[in-house]
Amino acid sequence: MNERKRILAINGSYRDGGVTDLAVDNVLEHLQSLNADVEHIKLRNYPIEFCRNCRHCMQQPGDAPGTCVLNDGMADLVQKIEAADGYVFAAPTNFSSVTALFKRFSERLAVYGYWPWGKAAPVFRRAKMRQKPAVVISSCAAPGFLGRLTYVTNKSLRIAAKTIGAKVVGSIVTGLISQEPKPDLPKRARFRAKVLAPRLLV
Repeated sequence: MNERKRILAINGSYRDGGVTDLAVDNVLEHLQSLNADVEHIKLRNYPIEFCRNCRHCMQQPGDAPGTCVLNDGMADLVQKIEAADGYVFAAPTNFSSVTALFKRFSERLAVYGYWPWGKAAPVFRRAKMRQKPAVVISSCAAPGFLGRLTYVTNKSLRIAAKTIGAKVVGSIVTGLISQEPKPDLPKRARFRAKVLAPRLLV
């Protein structure tokens, strides 16, 4: 019997019950129907400090993530990342990119880089390992196609996925979300969630 896949969702939205929450929950509901174990981390409720850019974590050689000098929730989150078989990375668009919540998280992913002093650039610790699947989810006030073309939200989500050794297998971009105070998840996004969920279990 195959073991149940573990999928970790990391959500950088500020708002409870907003479009980003709805999109992530929709993907996770489909995954649960496919017998996957899921966990939804909402960064707005998670105790992560800002990266100090000291590069202590990046001096430690090897494939394992480096150890951060900060004693907060990131150590537990890295363990969850390591244990997961696939990922959902999500954030709405603020000022043309991911929220500060997600940016703070992604900067703490420095533990996945090896960059000893004297070297010109870092090396991804996961570069030569099997890539795990990831889906990225974003939203914006502009039409969705403009969000893809002009904002860097999706690019930032993809960089975070690459840093931990994941390969993005699909994305959901929801546009025009500022037309009403409590928008529902559009049918197209629901369809995409249903299509993309099985890709995280391959």
